[in-house]
Amino acid sequence: MTSRVPPTGEQVELRAGDVTAVVTEVGGGLRRLRLRDRDLVAGFGADAARPVFRGSVLAPWPNRVGDGRYRWAGREEQLPLTEPDRRTALHGLLCWTRWEVRDRSSDGVALGARVVPQPGYPHQLDVVVTYRVHGDGLSWRLAAENTGTTAAPYGCSVHPYLVAGPGRVDDWTLSLSAGEYLEVDDGRLLPVGRRPVDGTALDFRAGRTPLRGVTVDHAVTGVAPDPDGTARAEVRCADGSGVALEWDPERLPWVQLHTADRPEPELHRAGLAVEPMTCPPDAFRSGEDVVVLRPGDRHTAEWRIRALTGDGV
Repeated sequence: MTSRVPPTGEQVELRAGDVTAVVTEVGGGLRRLRLRDRDLVAGFGADAARPVFRGSVLAPWPNRVGDGRYRWAGREEQLPLTEPDRRTALHGLLCWTRWEVRDRSSDGVALGARVVPQPGYPHQLDVVVTYRVHGDGLSWRLAAENTGTTAAPYGCSVHPYLVAGPGRVDDWTLSLSAGEYLEVDDGRLLPVGRRPVDGTALDFRAGRTPLRGVTVDHAVTGVAPDPDGTARAEVRCADGSGVALEWDPERLPWVQLHTADRPEPELHRAGLAVEPMTCPPDAFRSGEDVVVLRPGDRHTAEWRIRALTGDGV
């Protein structure tokens, strides 16, 4: 008899000190990240399909492509509409792919997948995602190589929902030094203009901005790095403890924020999605910050999730 495989596939458990993580074969995603008994991201069970893209790897594009239609190399391309209510192609082609474990140890794992030429994306990419846990969190690295014969448009991100501690989004604060945001239309969440955050609910530059009653599903940009060149989003509880996401703003100049306003009670505002991206929403149509991967080209991006203590560290 064939042994039962959970919907999320093989589970790869990682540990370093008090930090544990679980990475899944399906989607090559992050299912759980904990410091002792404290969740750092909103997770999900192995026996259920991943909800709301929690922990997903987003490639070869993040976010939405309006109508799934774009022009590339003189051709009109049509992607399947994976978000039919909004008539968009959402979050790339690898969220439900079974990835192959390439290398593993007690504290790290690398998984690989291939994007094959297909309708709407006639290009071939080999993609590897690498996770490594540390004493205070996890590093997350994504590398894509064009192993085909045609130049390919490319963008990427990851999709963690950060959890500061007890409670939900309304109980936490956010610090993020982004100076601009993309205004979106109400029905499809596609960009209609770039605006300064000054005087809006999307200005998180002052530090520890309360999220109670704030509804966000927008991309921001113009992120000012810390003196070490690292960009940081910090989500904290009232006692100052929480979680940070860190990245290079030169390679990932856009950040999608989402307060997870959902009809399902168990998902509603249960975590704050923070998704540093190579390009903005609808980039395949606008062309803004799209990476051009020519045959043999390689692109890498990295993120780090880190637990914060109550003393502000």
